[in-house]
Amino acid sequence: MKNIVILISGRGSNMEAIVRALDAERWPARIAAVISNKPDVKGLAFAQARGIPTAVVPSKEFASREAFDAALRETVDGFAPDLVVLAGFMRILTAPFVEHYAGRMLNIHPSLLPLFPGLHTHRQALEAGVLEHGATVHFVTAELDHGPTVLQARIEVLPGDTEESLAQRLLEKEHVIYPQAVRLFVEGKLSIDDGAVRIAAATSS
Repeated sequence: MKNIVILISGRGSNMEAIVRALDAERWPARIAAVISNKPDVKGLAFAQARGIPTAVVPSKEFASREAFDAALRETVDGFAPDLVVLAGFMRILTAPFVEHYAGRMLNIHPSLLPLFPGLHTHRQALEAGVLEHGATVHFVTAELDHGPTVLQARIEVLPGDTEESLAQRLLEKEHVIYPQAVRLFVEGKLSIDDGAVRIAAATSS
């Protein structure tokens, strides 16, 4: 049974999708905690209603990224995580924090990485005139939005699309591939070989 700790900064819709998929599909895992860097966000209320332990490490109360990350790491480690999942966690994490969870921390980014790292990905996609856009689940490394890719989802960029319409259509895809990627991890089907993710083939019974 794997322990999953999910980090959020707001509603945490991807967190909700993961929780629901875990319950419905009965993964060999449990959500050990949902942790936010902001108090009173909707994602915490959702987790609490499900009986999931929650915690808040308020980033505004720390004078530096390093101090915040040290406190966050102590809180996360208190729940003995096998996997840390970033689900709309709006903080750039320091290299020591990332290295502490190397190979066991996932993030989802709303672009087809390596295209459009950072913020405003939907705007970047529209300005670049690409024909397709997407989302990427990846392992987190110290280089922002550049870790090994686990899964991607793609959508067509339609005439008249806006940042909002792209974001909404893409979020539906995110809610599919992020739970899939987390399930692959907890079932021991993901490995990293020479910087690339390998997914173990399903074995027949």
